[in-house]
Amino acid sequence: MSVPYETAEYESAQSPESPEEHLARLLGRALNSFELPDEVLRELDCALAHDSSLHSAHHSAGLHRETYRHTWLLADGSAVTLWELAHNTAPGAEAQHEVYLDEEELHTATARLALPYDTSDLELPVLTELGAVPEPRHAYVADNSPDHARRLLRRAENPDHPGKDEELSALLATAAAHEITQAFGRTGRTARAGMSFALYEHAFLLRDGREISLWEVEHTATPDGRHMCEVYATPDAARDAMEHRAARPG
Repeated sequence: MSVPYETAEYESAQSPESPEEHLARLLGRALNSFELPDEVLRELDCALAHDSSLHSAHHSAGLHRETYRHTWLLADGSAVTLWELAHNTAPGAEAQHEVYLDEEELHTATARLALPYDTSDLELPVLTELGAVPEPRHAYVADNSPDHARRLLRRAENPDHPGKDEELSALLATAAAHEITQAFGRTGRTARAGMSFALYEHAFLLRDGREISLWEVEHTATPDGRHMCEVYATPDAARDAMEHRAARPG
């Protein structure tokens, strides 16, 4: 997995982790991680990239329940998904974490909780294809998000970056929180040897509750092999740029 070139930007607690680090952290906090099949863990040891999202949530009278979907991309192009259940057993109690291999096991575990499972009005859509359905909620962190947006757009080297949109810039100035995650999918299939590409979603939560995402492409498809940052308003535009750069660097 490529490491972003502006190290200081990504050394915070919410910086993207490697697939191995993310798996280790998930298994370390899950009370039942020992139940996962060894063959699945061996597959995940060779993962190339990962993505996580909040799938559903319910909060009531001090009790809470969240479910998260963690997906790893394997070298053969297939994907493995683990489902995480986080909940507390009493108001104010520390959250407990469990991990399951499929949604049916997750549903069975959720049914044991005191919180009602039938919360369809609060359920979040499953993301089957990036940009194809409404985006799931993010695990936002409040950490000077307007400044993060400004720094992201300031280092963008593509002339068509969205920072030139004054309306968008004004909205980002009202960001209350943000999250950085690495995305994967269509990423430069024609790339020459020695090139590296990484795609990051920078999601911003505005004070009025709206969400805006910017998509950062970090790559070395330059004549001298240096790292370059480009920023786009949509994932499709970002991936198109990656394909173009991979085919014709410079």
